[in-house]
Amino acid sequence: MNVLLLGSGGREHALAWKLAQSPSLTALFAAPGNPGIAAHAELVKLDATDHAAVIDFCGAREIGLVVVGPEAPLVDGLADSLRAAGIPVFGPGRDAAQLEGSKGFTKDLCARAGIPTAGYVRTTSADEAIAALGGFGLPVVIKADGLAAGKGVIIAETRAEAEAAIADMFAGGFGAAGAEVVIEEFMTGEEASFFALCDGATVLPFGSAQDHKRVGDGDVGPNTGGMGAYSPAPVLTAELEAQAMDRIVRPTAETLAAEGMPYIGVLYAGLMLTPEGPKLIEYNARFGDPECQVLMMRLEEDLLDLLHAAATGDLAGRATPAMAQDYALTVVMAARGYPGTPEKGGAIDGIAAAEANGAKIFHAGTATADGMIVANGGRVLNVTASGARVTEAQAKAYAAVDAIDFPTGFCRRDIGWREVERESRAD
Repeated sequence: MNVLLLGSGGREHALAWKLAQSPSLTALFAAPGNPGIAAHAELVKLDATDHAAVIDFCGAREIGLVVVGPEAPLVDGLADSLRAAGIPVFGPGRDAAQLEGSKGFTKDLCARAGIPTAGYVRTTSADEAIAALGGFGLPVVIKADGLAAGKGVIIAETRAEAEAAIADMFAGGFGAAGAEVVIEEFMTGEEASFFALCDGATVLPFGSAQDHKRVGDGDVGPNTGGMGAYSPAPVLTAELEAQAMDRIVRPTAETLAAEGMPYIGVLYAGLMLTPEGPKLIEYNARFGDPECQVLMMRLEEDLLDLLHAAATGDLAGRATPAMAQDYALTVVMAARGYPGTPEKGGAIDGIAAAEANGAKIFHAGTATADGMIVANGGRVLNVTASGARVTEAQAKAYAAVDAIDFPTGFCRRDIGWREVERESRAD
C-alpha cells in the first residue's frame, strides 16, 4: 500500500518510523517531512491547505491511506475532502475535529452527554469573561477557544492574573484562537493522557502516557507543546482506564455519531484524576506530541494495519493493540528561547552516538544546512529510550541527551519525575 503522511514534527517522525516497519507498506510519502522522516519516506512538496492538490497527488501516486499528523488540516476539513474523493484517511472530519478546534464545543458536548469535566462558561468578550470570573474560585483556568499550539491555557492564581490573561486573549495574544474564551473551574489531581482508536462506531483503547507541559524543571514556567513524556502512566490504573472509556471516551464517540459527526482517527483525552474519578480536561483530535513518540516505541503491532482499519470502519472485533511491557520515555530538546521565539540555525551533532546505545532520536524541528542538522523550530529533537522501569528509561534517555552536541538547545532534566519518585519510595 502507498501511504501519504502529512506533517513535519516529532510525532510524524515517530509515525513514519513505525509505518515503515509494516510489511504492507509499498511506498511512504511525507509532506513536508523533516530530515529524520527522510530516512523512512520520500519527502514531497505539498500544501495541506490545498485540498485539490492533495487529492491530485493521491490519485497520481495511488495512495491507499492518508495519515494526517497535525490538528490544523483536520480542523480545516481536509479529511472530508479526501473522503469525498474516495481516499481513505486516518483523521476526523471538520465537524468532529471541533473536539480540538473549539474548547467550547467540547465543553457543550460534555454537558449534553453527561461526561465528567470542569464547570465552565463560554464568553465572547473581555467584559463578559471578567464578569464570569465572579462565579469561580481561585486558581481559575482561562482557555483560548481555538487552536493555540498547546499554549492557549493560563492557570491564573489571582484575579489580576485572570483579568490579564483575558485581556491578552481578546487582544489577539493567541490570534484567532482567542476570539472566544472559556473560563473553567480549576481541577485538582494528577494529569494523564489516554488514547483510543475510533472508526466512527468502534472504539479501541490505545494506551496511556504522562506529558510534562511546563517549560522548566519542577513543572514551573509557561505551558509548552510538551517537554517530554513517558508511557504507560501507571497512575492511570486499569480500573481508571475502564472508567475513562465508559464515562468519557465511548460516550463522546457515541454522541458524535448520533449527531452526524462520526469520529474516525485517534481520540486523545487529557484527563484529570480527581478524587471523584477521571474527568476530561480537553480532547485532541490527533496523536499527542511527544506522547506519540513513546506510544510508537511500545507498539508491538502493525501500525499501518491499525490505522487503515480505523479509516475504513474495520475495527470491530479487534483486540486492544498489544504494547510492550517496558516503559518508554522521551525528552524534548528545544531551541533556546522556546516557548517564546526560538533561536533557529543552531548546529546539532552526535545523534548517531546518542542512538548507539539503543536510544531513538525523533526529529521534531530540524533542517539541513551545509551538510549539518540544524535547529529549525521550538521543539527540535525527541530523545527516546525504553526500560523495565521509568527510572531505567529516564537514565538511558538522559545518557543519550548528554551524547548530543546542541549548544543552543536545552531540555528539562526531570522528565518522568513523578513515577521515578514513586518507584524510589517502593524500593
